[in-house]
Amino acid sequence: MIAPMDALDLLRRYSLQPSKGLGQNFLVADWVYERILEASGLDREAIVLEIGPGLGTLTRRLAARAGRVVAVELDRRLIPILEEALAGCENVTIIQGDILALDPVALLCERLHIPPDKLAYYVVANLPYYITSHALRHLLSARVRPRQMTLLVQREVAERITAKPGAMSLLAVSVQVFGAPELVCRVPPSAFVPRPKVSSAVLAVPLYPQPLVAEGRLEAFFAVVRAGFGQKRKQLLNSLAVGLGMEKAAVEKALHAAGIDPSRRAQALSIEEWARLTAALERP
Repeated sequence: MIAPMDALDLLRRYSLQPSKGLGQNFLVADWVYERILEASGLDREAIVLEIGPGLGTLTRRLAARAGRVVAVELDRRLIPILEEALAGCENVTIIQGDILALDPVALLCERLHIPPDKLAYYVVANLPYYITSHALRHLLSARVRPRQMTLLVQREVAERITAKPGAMSLLAVSVQVFGAPELVCRVPPSAFVPRPKVSSAVLAVPLYPQPLVAEGRLEAFFAVVRAGFGQKRKQLLNSLAVGLGMEKAAVEKALHAAGIDPSRRAQALSIEEWARLTAALERP
């Protein structure tokens, strides 16, 4: 474990200050590391893509539990710290780069010499809050999706992702169509150095073998969902007509065919209802 003072001392030794621009808050609470590991579902054969290894404390623990760890760190200033901290971990590969600009599948296959059709991997990440949605979309659109994502994110974001019909959002639908997110635990600001202004949470997202919507139907599905949430304060009849550029009569017909009251709002619909609605809108 790196205690708060140890983390600060380490940064001082390398003449570093946490970057506000990169949203850097280093996790220093031992119990949170344990909860992340317990929730991650790893075994000795597991391949882990770690995003944001920071000072390498979690990376060492992942290396002790998994078969291979590929750690991607954006801040090149932290690479010397990671190389020092992980010098004895032969199953760890450190990559300096922006995960949003990298193809995770190509990266893992190239580094581990595995063909894509043989790749099975897990994601563990301490995501800067400002890239959480982008990172999720990036990972879930990969040609080979991870088996599970275990993420440390802003608590409000975790609660949005795990919402039920009645309080759904575009982000919740975008994740829940691929997996079953669970809020593992809440994490207070005191678990970080420096302390963030908001609370965090550990989020586990085991992914389904196949999405709840067939791969070939996802583009159409998300077009409808985005239209529905485009004006989420409006009734579905109005938001869909505007978002899809359709006549209200045609939208109303599709809503009734899908068994959905046109006066409902987007946040009330389940994944199954969005899928039925997508199919109904495509019928002549």
